[in-house]
Amino acid sequence: MPAPPDAAAAALAPDVATVTPDDDAFYPSSDGRPMAENMWQWRAIHNAAGDIETARPDALVAADILVYPQRGSRDHRIAPDVLVAFGLGTHNRSSYLVWKEGKPPDWVLEVASPGTASRDLDEKRRQYAGMGVPEYWLFDPKGDIFRRRGEAQLQGLKLVDGEYQPLDAVRECGLAMIRSEVLGLDLRVEGELLRFRDAASGEDVRHRDEEVAFGARQARRRRAAEARVAKLEAALRRLQGGSGGDPL
Repeated sequence: MPAPPDAAAAALAPDVATVTPDDDAFYPSSDGRPMAENMWQWRAIHNAAGDIETARPDALVAADILVYPQRGSRDHRIAPDVLVAFGLGTHNRSSYLVWKEGKPPDWVLEVASPGTASRDLDEKRRQYAGMGVPEYWLFDPKGDIFRRRGEAQLQGLKLVDGEYQPLDAVRECGLAMIRSEVLGLDLRVEGELLRFRDAASGEDVRHRDEEVAFGARQARRRRAAEARVAKLEAALRRLQGGSGGDPL
């Protein structure tokens, strides 16, 4: 029989007698809870994290990492589905310690599931606002959970005077999008996933599987072009070799 989440988290926690609040090891890197409740949530989280890493390689992008807002408080923590922070480096971390990083995350996404939606819309909204996260985004992959509460499937919120205010949606070429000022990306719903678009270039960010397929197509085209050039060069050599040179 598996241990309950709190017990599992305690088993992963260090012996607090051996560390101090200034040590990273003082803060558990796991809360014993799963990253996602279902495949819709899991795919949306991984897709979003991967697309942002592709579009903004200079940013720290992390999924399901524990954020600790207050030094010395091991119990005051929150695990965003995806967080983004600029200017901190992209090296690995076991957790995100706000006082050590020097600021809260710049951007946070929560992906809804039946067991998390209410907390995402209410409690976490207050927590991120209190922490000072500039933009908070919410996405419901199936579109049915938020709808029951009269909420939009995709929501972008900007922190204004300590409160979150909705970012306006715009429509271009028949597509409804919301611009993230922090990321410099436009977000829209595409099926059960988020699609990101570079606001400056107007080009969509390719998903990881699309990037792999695109690279494979480019490689095939290069090989085909190289084969054509090699064939032409071989034909030219044959012609030059058979001409015997110009007559005197």
